[in-house]
Amino acid sequence: MSDIKKEWNANLVRKWLLSRFEAAQAEQVRAMNHRDREDDYDAAAAEEWVLQIVKTNVATDHPDSFARLLNDLLDKNDYRSVGIYDDRRFDRAVRRYLRKLIKMTKANAGFENLSRFQ
Repeated sequence: MSDIKKEWNANLVRKWLLSRFEAAQAEQVRAMNHRDREDDYDAAAAEEWVLQIVKTNVATDHPDSFARLLNDLLDKNDYRSVGIYDDRRFDRAVRRYLRKLIKMTKANAGFENLSRFQ
């Protein structure tokens, strides 16, 4: 078994972030049309909120700086957004998504998956 760590591909990471940003926006539109999908809307809004900040940030050039940016965002006490249904649910979704990105960054894995549904 090989223990070779693959190299960080900043372009692939940015492409993945942009792809997820567009998917989050589309999910919000779908959820907005159904009253019983408020939690889906808030989760998609949280994903979009995070991705809006990180998708074009220069920190994506290096995994350590990207992880530092994500950890700094995770350390915030409060996340604000307009149009969400439940502030606590939104905050939890933001934190959950940031933890997911931190894991992906540490493992340098998952950024190659550009499918819409993940």
